[in-house]
Amino acid sequence: MLAVYADSFASSADDPLTGLVVGERPDPVAPDGWTTVTVKAASLNHHDLWSLRGVGLRTEALPMILGCDAAGYDEDGNEVVVHAVISDPDWTGDETLDPKRSLLSERYQGTLADRVVVPRRNVVPKPASLSFEEAACLPTAWLTAYRMLFTQGGLKAGDTVLVQGAGGGVATALIALARAGGLRVLATSRDEAKRAKALELGAHEVFESGARLPVKVDAVMETVGRATWSHSIRALRPGGRIVISGTTSGPNPDDAELTRIFFLQLSVVGSTMGTRSELAALVNLLDSTGVRPVIDRVLPLADARDGFAAMAAGDVFGKVVFTR
Repeated sequence: MLAVYADSFASSADDPLTGLVVGERPDPVAPDGWTTVTVKAASLNHHDLWSLRGVGLRTEALPMILGCDAAGYDEDGNEVVVHAVISDPDWTGDETLDPKRSLLSERYQGTLADRVVVPRRNVVPKPASLSFEEAACLPTAWLTAYRMLFTQGGLKAGDTVLVQGAGGGVATALIALARAGGLRVLATSRDEAKRAKALELGAHEVFESGARLPVKVDAVMETVGRATWSHSIRALRPGGRIVISGTTSGPNPDDAELTRIFFLQLSVVGSTMGTRSELAALVNLLDSTGVRPVIDRVLPLADARDGFAAMAAGDVFGKVVFTR
C-alpha cells in the first residue's frame, strides 16, 4: 500500500524532511480486538514534523508510517473517524492520563497510508454532514482545541479568551470552537493576512503578536511557547488561567513570569489531546452547529512531501489534508 513514512531522522532541525519517504509499505494486519480502517482522508500535524526530527519516536521503531488523524471506512463499511490515543487495554477512564498511552505513529503505525489498524474502541461514527476531509482534521488539532477550551479551560459563554499564534491547525480550531461556544475571542499573529483570516473565522478582535490588549482575559490558549509566553501571562486577569498544549517556538521562555503567576494567583494548566468521548462530543458539536474545520489545502497522498514542506515553512492557515 502507499504510505508516507519516516525512514530515518533529520540530520538538521532546519531540514526535517530528509528522512521522509513516500512509497510502498506492507498492508497492516489487525490483531484481535482491532479493526482495519480504509483511509479516505488524513491530515497533517506538527507532531509529524517532530517525529521526523526524532522527537517521541525511537530509532528501532523505524520505518514508521506518520500521521495521527484519519477518516474512512471500517471493516463493516461504516464511515468513521479515528481516535489517535492508544491506551493500555486494561485502562479505564480518561485515556490521556494513562501512563502507558501512545499515539498512532509513535508505537503503532500511523494514518498517512491506504489503511491503518486501530483498537475497535478507537473509532467513532462520522456523520454524513461532515466530509471525509473535514472529519480527518478533528482527531488531533480540533480535539486538542476542544479539550483546551471546555475541559481544561473550563470556559463558558461570555468569557474572554486569547488565542496566540492564529494560523496553525490548533489555533484556527480554537477560534472557531470558542466563537461557537459563545466566548469573546481575541487572537494574535505576526502575519497581517493571518490576522484577517482569523477575523473571518470568528475572532472578535485581532492584534499583532505581543501587542498590548485593551482588556485582561479570562484565559489564554497557548501553543507557541517561548515566543509568546510572557505576553500570555501578562494578558491574564487576576485568577485567570493559561492552558498550554504545545511549544512550537521552543519550550524554554526567557522569563517564566513566576512572580506574576503567584501574585495574581494565575493557573497554568497542561492539556494533551483528548478522550474518545470528547472526540465524539466534538463531532456531534460540528454536526449540530455547522462549524467546519479550516482546510488550507487538499493534496493527494502521493504529493505529501509538498504538504510537509508547506507546514515546515509556516506557509499554512488551517489544516493540510491528504486524500486517497
